[in-house]
Amino acid sequence: MRRGIGKRILVALSAVGPGLFLIGYNIGTGSVTTMAKTGAEHGMSLFWALILSCVFTFILMVAYGKVTLVTGHTALYNIKSEFKYGWILALYILIALIIGELLALMGVMGIVADLVQEGIRLGFGGARVDTFWIILVCVVALYILLWVGRYQSFEKVLTIFVILMGLSFLVVFVMVKPSLVALAKGMVPGIPETPGALGLVAAIAGTTCSAAVFIMRSTVVAEKGWNISHLKSEKKDAFVSAFVMLFLSGVIMAVAAGTLNLMGLKLDNTVEMINLFEPIGGKVAAFILILGVVGAGLSTIFPIVLIAPWLLSDYMGTPRNIHSPLSRGIILFAMLFAFGSVFLEQRPPALMIFSQAFQACILPAVAIPILILINRQKLMTNYKAGLKENIGIMAVILFSFLTSYYAIVELF
Repeated sequence: MRRGIGKRILVALSAVGPGLFLIGYNIGTGSVTTMAKTGAEHGMSLFWALILSCVFTFILMVAYGKVTLVTGHTALYNIKSEFKYGWILALYILIALIIGELLALMGVMGIVADLVQEGIRLGFGGARVDTFWIILVCVVALYILLWVGRYQSFEKVLTIFVILMGLSFLVVFVMVKPSLVALAKGMVPGIPETPGALGLVAAIAGTTCSAAVFIMRSTVVAEKGWNISHLKSEKKDAFVSAFVMLFLSGVIMAVAAGTLNLMGLKLDNTVEMINLFEPIGGKVAAFILILGVVGAGLSTIFPIVLIAPWLLSDYMGTPRNIHSPLSRGIILFAMLFAFGSVFLEQRPPALMIFSQAFQACILPAVAIPILILINRQKLMTNYKAGLKENIGIMAVILFSFLTSYYAIVELF
């Protein structure tokens, strides 16, 4: 019986491979920081922004996946070939995403190293290992896996990280026992009249409804080997992916809202989050939280380093081969950025939230082209978008302009 249940779980997870890949990318240290800071400073009052972001994420994931299933081509290639001067837009998206992800890699690996260092300090009576050596071990291990592995093996590793991350946050939620009454009262939609609130709305959108997620969506769907006969599977996969993003992000926000917010504590540093939770849930809770955030960080690094070679293949319309000399060179170059935090001061959550808010400004450039592509009869034939799909995508476009406006207002 147990073996049967385990087999069912594995079958269910294998059916949502692309979704797991994007969950691993989406729920990273930037997302954890954004949700924890939002919960600590504003309770659950911005939970509505997370719900909308996840609904719109589902809509665009389905749209990008559907166009890929019908055309057999990935996102940047379709944008480049289907629009006059489309190569300019595709090149802009390509460059913006690669630069953004390389910069994010420095922050992600820096935070992972700091958290591992904090875990060693807690577990070994104040012992300290330099973050350079922690990063070096992570980089070597990840590069070896990327050197010899294939997409299917990455799915399995990401499955472990996502399960570890999800269970860790759930256990911490139960251990700290946040006030459910206080959480319910804070879920009334609204934007607090406090400095930085607009930026947090934009950051929530940027980290959840991210342009990179949709461009990568078409690539991982193609990498899975799906075609138009898998349309139902693609929709189910997108739903599971968006729902898990909402659930995990909501749990992180709720943990901070039910503890730090009620105690009047602010979140200024990711490692400080561990120190704040230790007196609330004890050393065990601190360890579990470290495992969760490290799992979130490591699950993000996989997609980040694969973005550049995959997007270049996408843009040029060439086969994806991460074992080619060019791809391996690009991945090695990307891995070198992981050491950036050793030479630069670690970016505080405020800067990470700014970078997430900046991502929101790229969303219109990704949402508008898919609305046009999915309505082209010649391209989509009988699978052209219906009324509900068009209304959904247009709502995403309006949301993208709104969150871009919030990001710009916060910037200036």
